[in-house]
Formats: sequence, C-alpha cells, structure tokens
Amino acid sequence: MKKNIKMAKKPANQEKKWLIFIDTNIFLDFYRFRSGVGSLSLLGHIENNVDKIITGNQVEMEFMKNRHKVMLNSLSQLKTPDWAGLTAPAFLADTQLAQAIIKNRENIDDQHKRLKKKLASVLKNPTANDEVYQCCRKLFEDDGLYNLNRKKDIRYRIRRKARKRFMLGYPPRKDKDTSIGDAINWEWIIHCAEESGKHVVIVSRDTDYGIKHDGVNILNDWLLREFKDRLNRRRKIILTDRLAEAFKMVSVRISQKEEKEEEILLRESTSIKSHSVSGEEIYPESNPLIVSELVKRFNELKQQQNKIMHEKSGSDS
Repeated sequence: MKKNIKMAKKPANQEKKWLIFIDTNIFLDFYRFRSGVGSLSLLGHIENNVDKIITGNQVEMEFMKNRHKVMLNSLSQLKTPDWAGLTAPAFLADTQLAQAIIKNRENIDDQHKRLKKKLASVLKNPTANDEVYQCCRKLFEDDGLYNLNRKKDIRYRIRRKARKRFMLGYPPRKDKDTSIGDAINWEWIIHCAEESGKHVVIVSRDTDYGIKHDGVNILNDWLLREFKDRLNRRRKIILTDRLAEAFKMVSVRISQKEEKEEEILLRESTSIKSHSVSGEEIYPESNPLIVSELVKRFNELKQQQNKIMHEKSGSDS
C-alpha cells in the first residue's frame, strides 16, 4: 500500500515577493551623472524587469516635462577651462610645454562643440539618439498590471484618493507643492501592494518619501504607519536611493562593477552639490574628465621639460 507523502512547499522566490517603485528623479539623474557610459548600465535592468516595476502616467509626465531642462543644465556645467589662466608668459611661449597647452586647447574646444552638436540630435530625435529616453519609453508603454496608464479606469479612483490626501496635507508632498502628483504615486503604490500581496521598495533621491541619515534611508513615519494600517503589519516597505539595491530585492543579478558605479555616481552628485557657488558648479567638479586629462598631460610634459633642462645643465658643466 502506497503511503501519501506530503511534499513540503518550496519557499517562494524572492523576486515574487517584491515590487519596485522608481521615482522620477532617478530617471532624470541619468542625465546629471558625469562618469561616462558605464553609468548607464543599470538601464538594462529596468528594461528587462518592467513587470516588477510600479509606474504610471504621472511618473512619465514628470520625466517628459523635466527632461529637456535637466539635459540643458547638465551640458551648461560642462565648461571649457579658463584659458587665460593657462596662457604661458612671453618668455616661455615657445617652449614645448606651452605649445602642448595650445594644442590641447584646440582639441578640447573641438570636442566641446561636438558635444553640443550631439545634444541637438538627442533633443530633436530622442527615439533614435537617447538611450535613457528609449529605456523609459519601453517602461511607460508596457501595459502591465503595475502601470497606471490611461487605459486603466482605476486611475479615476486613485486620483480621488490622491486629492483627498493632498487636501489633508498628508505626505508624500513638498512644502510648496501645488499638484497631487506625489499623492497619486503613493495611492497607486498602496493599490499595487494590496492587489499583488507583495512588499514594496521605493527608489528615490529626494525627501518626498523620507530622509537619509548617516548613510541610512528612513521612510517617513506617517507613510510607514499608513502602509501597515491599510495593508497589514507583516507587509514590508523600504526606502533606498540605489537602484542596484532595489533590483537585488527582486533577485536581479547585479555585478560588483554596477554597484561600484552607482556608488561613485551618488558620491559625485553629492560632491557637485556641495561645491556649488551661486547656482554654478566649480569647474573641476563639473568637468572632471577634461580637467584630469589636461592636468595629467601637463604634468607629463613638465617632467619631460625638467629632464631635458637637467641633462642640459649637466652637459654645460
């Protein structure tokens, strides 16, 4: 006689337990960061995991509304050096070092013009020329369960709830907010968590959803309590400023290189803000690649010149 053997239930996959909400500022930050092509590698994970991301027309509108402004502001910070301060005095004008500076100036000015030309193509035809835009379009056009687009009638109920919480002064909202955008996003987050039975991780780098203290992101007290009260005490919601951390919550494999890149970008963003003067960034922070290359070349030529001078003085003696 065969015995009925009860099979133990396999634990649910980590990826099935969590949903990710990506705030608009995260998408716009891809235009602000200045550390090269590698900084865009996390975009691929967004494209490949649209079914795990909470989004909607509100996030899409905010992205489209601010994209041009952020791009132009980012490029305006890419300035050529103060060449007057690098002009050699007359008695050194014919030296190899002075000539190298002039040559590098011509090269840098040319590359700066090319960047401006590239920006024009990105602004005019983002579908073909803007990698960030292309990724976001794939996310916003996906008609998944967690995308609050115009095809879903539930959007009317979400807006009514958002208007109510906005009138009552509930977070998330900025002190001088005149729109219910953040309230719409929050009500949609609550709805998706309730319908799916999943936990939520919010990725944001502003203070709408909480604060950051000593490197730790802390969700707003009221939002945490409201989330627990409207769902249940066992349901989890966390706040982070790192996409890499959020993707790991849904079992997406993140390389150490990608984590390191995002860490550098966050430090870079903080450094640029802390060195701002009258709304403009100090040049070495706003244009690190050009300056570092110029300084490196300058030092190499200086060493060569010192070596030549040393050899010449030795032969004269």
